[in-house]
Amino acid sequence: MFDRRLIKNFDWGLVLLIFLIGSVGLVILFSALTAGNDTGTIPVLFKKQIMWMGAGLFIIMIAVMIDFKELDKLNLFIYMFCIGLLISVILFGQIGGGSRRWLVLGPLRIQPSELMKIALIISLASVYSTSISQTGLNFRKLIKPFVLCTIPFVLIVNQPDLGTGLLLLLIAGSITLFVKLERRVFFTLSGLCIAAAPLVWFVLKDYQKFRILTFLNPDRDPLGSGYHIIQSKIAIGSGMLTGKGFLKGTQNALSFLPEQHTDFIVSVLAEEWGLLGCSVLLILYVFILFWGVNIAYGCRNMFGSILAFGITIMIFWQIFINIGMVMGLMPVVGVPLPLVSYGGSSVITNMVGFGILLNISMRKFSSK
Repeated sequence: MFDRRLIKNFDWGLVLLIFLIGSVGLVILFSALTAGNDTGTIPVLFKKQIMWMGAGLFIIMIAVMIDFKELDKLNLFIYMFCIGLLISVILFGQIGGGSRRWLVLGPLRIQPSELMKIALIISLASVYSTSISQTGLNFRKLIKPFVLCTIPFVLIVNQPDLGTGLLLLLIAGSITLFVKLERRVFFTLSGLCIAAAPLVWFVLKDYQKFRILTFLNPDRDPLGSGYHIIQSKIAIGSGMLTGKGFLKGTQNALSFLPEQHTDFIVSVLAEEWGLLGCSVLLILYVFILFWGVNIAYGCRNMFGSILAFGITIMIFWQIFINIGMVMGLMPVVGVPLPLVSYGGSSVITNMVGFGILLNISMRKFSSK
């Protein structure tokens, strides 16, 4: 029998925030693709992004109809399906930009590492919801989550895509802290991470080392690997308080700004709309993050609570890394900005996440 509380608890506030951020993203993307282009035609990539947004809204509609607790039962199937996609990338993936990250399925070109974020969050929520305790997790209870994280991390880093691999670890680590660790476990793992950090340098590939060195000093290679960061800083600084105006960003229009429609789309926003425009987008992001945390803490079902937090922290780390990257505060690792950067896999992944959040918000009264 249909529960009337589902309609009563439909989260229109979250829907409004998703719509506003998506709308802002389309405006910025249109400018990033058309500034300096006098053809008068609508860019193909912009049309594709609208199609992906439409598909994402359809996915949200489907997501709210199915009880989120069904994901707990299907967690292993979802995880193994995404692992299968990652293995398929190694065997049949399309090479682009020196890495093999995409699968071509007819007219579709998908990036399975994006979908793996959701699969890992669901799997960790399922595991932790049955092992959580007042004293915190011990080492034994961390074995299964460790395996669940290690397999996709190795497959993704092998593409190579270190940025997405590290993002998975950040998401997993944040969820683990959310459910609580035993004090001795926390201090032991913290010590191991600190001790192992210098050793990571020796396992990095040469281009990854070069990115880190360029991040520390972009002027060491201003026309090569440091070019992205330097041009991004120029675009952000030239926007000042109110920006140069819509479609009037010179760094973008004159093609000085690389990857302006994907990784560095915030630079386009900053140049054209200035600090005020960036502040509006950041405020919308802050609202949606607090909304997600509120859903997590308000849910009576432990699986739903951990799942909601996992989705929210995924959005947070993407925002944090992307904005830090374009400002030169973090190395360039290719993490897209949720609902703003161009990319079908990214849009679909984030829309699935928001659909799950809406689902949990509608059923937060349920504890079973």
